[in-house]
Amino acid sequence: MGSIQAAEMAELMEIESAISWHLTSNHFPPVPVSMVPVCIEAIENANAGDWMKNVSLPEGVGYQGLTVAPTHAIIEQHHLDFWVELDEEYDEEDL
Repeated sequence: MGSIQAAEMAELMEIESAISWHLTSNHFPPVPVSMVPVCIEAIENANAGDWMKNVSLPEGVGYQGLTVAPTHAIIEQHHLDFWVELDEEYDEEDL
């Protein structure tokens, strides 16, 4: 159900509102809204094809003991697929 709602939100709402709704409603426990700018930056990186680019995390949030996380991990762990515009030639081996 959450993925269907996320797809609809991706099309109907501005990105900040849609991501905020998605993180707090489609995740348990809810993801803090401080992650919204991080998710948007990761989406922008992914859409630019820069899946390995690190994104700084907000204070108090870590990834494998680091204060940054790679774009692909943020997209995957926060289920942001509906905001990523993939080319047909995309291959997971590119990560």
